[in-house]
Amino acid sequence: MKVTLGVSTGFAINRYPEPEDWTSIVTEELGLNTVQFTADLLNPDLPEDVVKRQTEEIRNLCDTKGIWIQTTFTSQFTRVNHVLHPVPEIQRAWMKWFKKFFALSAALGAEGGGSHFGIMSCRDNANPEVRERRIQQGVDAWRELSDYAASVGLQYLIWEPMSVPREVGETIAATEDIQRRCQTGFAIPMLLCLDVDHGDLQSSDPRDTDPHAWIRAFAKETPCIHIKQSLRDKGGHYPFTAAYNANGKIIPEEIVSTMADSGIKQCTLLLEVSHRERWPYDYQVVSDLKESVTYWRPAVDAVNRS
Repeated sequence: MKVTLGVSTGFAINRYPEPEDWTSIVTEELGLNTVQFTADLLNPDLPEDVVKRQTEEIRNLCDTKGIWIQTTFTSQFTRVNHVLHPVPEIQRAWMKWFKKFFALSAALGAEGGGSHFGIMSCRDNANPEVRERRIQQGVDAWRELSDYAASVGLQYLIWEPMSVPREVGETIAATEDIQRRCQTGFAIPMLLCLDVDHGDLQSSDPRDTDPHAWIRAFAKETPCIHIKQSLRDKGGHYPFTAAYNANGKIIPEEIVSTMADSGIKQCTLLLEVSHRERWPYDYQVVSDLKESVTYWRPAVDAVNRS
């Protein structure tokens, strides 16, 4: 099994928007070379000439520093209803946005891109018939997007199972259902970006809050996994620092062991750590990420040597 340790660029949003800054942090501070590029760093709806210049700058810096943008993903400011939006005109606007985003993704050298499946309004989620229509709306939307993504050169799409029914994929069974629906008519595969901290706390099935169970269930469909320290309350995107590791349930050696036992051949573990815009958290981002890399490096190196 080949495991790559990488990072989501979500840490850089509004803190390190200049490509020179965040690429330097990735390579020089963290010692990493693989990232998942988040849309909030370069919104494809910006003027075309701006997007083109920024794309060229990012691609040149990444080539120079040996960084691979393996995948792209939506982030904090794009964590919205998008393809499940109840207003058709807005939903179609987001479809256009995704096509621009996937064109940008290909230009950055990514092999895949994606988002959460979509988010329902409270009203839609409360009505079983409407909820079912929205799910099918999402499947149809992602099928259309797969055609476009294939046309610009992406190899696969990814979506992230979430933690409440309204945000879709909150249980292993719900995620299996979406994956089954997305097998037909897709130009490229619809794969998963799992998250070790997701899953419905209200589920009666203990597997749904067990990251090892998720990995075992979707090993063959998971090119990347978001990692952060997870506590009993699942309250945040915690770093792998000593204070959080003392009470955390995510242990690197156990995660990579489950990955190997599940038959994963290749996968990227992406640090996805969030910090509040408050003192002192806002100024601990890089040091917390460095400590997190140090915490994960032995387990990743060991499995790659075996």
